[in-house]
Amino acid sequence: MINASDIHKESDVLRKVTDFYLASTEFNGIPIRSLMDNLKVKETEMKGMMRFLITSKKISLNFGDIHPNPHIKALPEQKEDVQIEKLLKSDLRNVCAYPSPSHLDGAVDPSKYEGRPFTLRLALGEPQMSHFSFDLSVLEFYRNDPRYYYTSNDIGGTICVNDDYAQSHDMAASDKVLLQTFGFSYDSRFDRAVAVFLWYLSRLSPEHQQIWNAKILKGDYKLHPDYFRTSVMGQFPEGVSIFDAFMEEMHQTNEMCRLMGRPTLFREEFVEREKPKEFGFLIRPTLKHFSDFVLLLDKMISENINREFFLSDVPFEYDEVRDDGKVVVRQKGSVQILDEWLGKHFRTKDREPIEEMIAAFKEIRRLRQRPAHAIDEDVFDQEYFRKQRKLIIKAYKGVRLLRLILTNHPSVRGHKVPEWLQSKRIWDH
Repeated sequence: MINASDIHKESDVLRKVTDFYLASTEFNGIPIRSLMDNLKVKETEMKGMMRFLITSKKISLNFGDIHPNPHIKALPEQKEDVQIEKLLKSDLRNVCAYPSPSHLDGAVDPSKYEGRPFTLRLALGEPQMSHFSFDLSVLEFYRNDPRYYYTSNDIGGTICVNDDYAQSHDMAASDKVLLQTFGFSYDSRFDRAVAVFLWYLSRLSPEHQQIWNAKILKGDYKLHPDYFRTSVMGQFPEGVSIFDAFMEEMHQTNEMCRLMGRPTLFREEFVEREKPKEFGFLIRPTLKHFSDFVLLLDKMISENINREFFLSDVPFEYDEVRDDGKVVVRQKGSVQILDEWLGKHFRTKDREPIEEMIAAFKEIRRLRQRPAHAIDEDVFDQEYFRKQRKLIIKAYKGVRLLRLILTNHPSVRGHKVPEWLQSKRIWDH
């Protein structure tokens, strides 16, 4: 038979757990030890009440053994039998109690969180590290606005207000937002999305929570493996973005050129701090954005090849006989010059990889030239994500091959490239 005083005590415990959770600024769990002191309850009695409230689906316990901080509900609650087993073995020193989502559903007044859909989700008991996926176009609002500092390595990124505007009255306080971290996620077709943990979404202003909520995606999206590894597991990343690897290959190629006593092969190196914002995976799959990326990629490759590197090894001009019989001197393209130089200075029985590289560089130039000579209606199509991925993979293989070819030169055989460039996974999605 249930004692009326026990019911009163358990109700009092549930009320205090709920009030503490909703009143705290970070939706914290209440330490059970402080509950015992406040209610003057002994450990055995408290464990009995906790067990009853768990089986009644009123509360859940966080033991700090799955996520190191028991004071926040970072991850979903464990199964009831697992909680009870741990409860009976625990001394309750580092255990925190949380109201269950089913209890909060009737205890929370949604009107208190009007305009803050993500804060409401926390109030209703969703884990802080649950992630939501959004249409990539939501990033344009920040990337294209100079008032924001936007960074992304195609695995994760951050958004904050530039220092010049942080104290400015010309920018609305509601727009002075910070998104400490965001990542990327994928569906089964490798369609890309932005992924943000609920906690960071809840810290946005109401106005910006509405912006993000309007772009939320349904479906099964999984976090990028390295974003999960660093943000959830607290481990070092396994790989690097193909775009960062591309820039490092260019840098290492230039380093080898210097050791060879030649001018650098690439006129400009795009080190990380100078990385163009647009040099990454598309955030909107349209013909315009794809064409803009092709233009940038061609500038980084064909237009960036330094003719001084070739010295006088190969001619830069050729004679063309016109239909009227006159001979006209034409300038060779930089990719053609590179191809001829490799044919003269790098002997190999298998020239197929070089031919694939040259074909890729020429394909990029050809794709660039179409927007320059045609007016096309802009088109939205997820296929542009896949086209871009295929193109950057080809381009990366090309610049990597150039670096590997130069390693055969006697002056650079002792040169060591960063270990990660050879051992780490290169993320191409």
